[in-house]
Amino acid sequence: MTIFQATLKDLPKLVPLFDGYRQFYKQASDLEGATQFLEQRLINQDAVIFIITVGDEYAGFTQLYPIFSSKAMQDAYLLNDLFIAPEFRRSGIAEQLMRYTFAFAKEEGANFVMLETAVDNIKAQALYEKVGMIRDTERYYYAIQP
Repeated sequence: MTIFQATLKDLPKLVPLFDGYRQFYKQASDLEGATQFLEQRLINQDAVIFIITVGDEYAGFTQLYPIFSSKAMQDAYLLNDLFIAPEFRRSGIAEQLMRYTFAFAKEEGANFVMLETAVDNIKAQALYEKVGMIRDTERYYYAIQP
């Protein structure tokens, strides 16, 4: 098992994982769009993507977006994407990948890492709590499509 930060050379193996992640969330497969999206994240350096491999196979990834805390006046990260290919689930690699991701954020001086998940994604919620994340019970989050 190896964890490393993605570069443009990883796109051919990363894109199918990203496409699988999107399909998990009921989005249509779009390999061309996924390639363009990830390529722009990496070129613009507005995301940090970590890949976990098992042997020679790309098994999963996390994608962090930098954000900022005005209250703390510090950097933070949004863990926007976490995906483990189905054949590698329940093997402990998601936990290892998350802990690696958190260590990176700490090393970068981030005040916190946050994420959101579907209310019915019970397995993911158990993982998040296992790695020390705390469910926010004091705030509501709102969204709009402008």
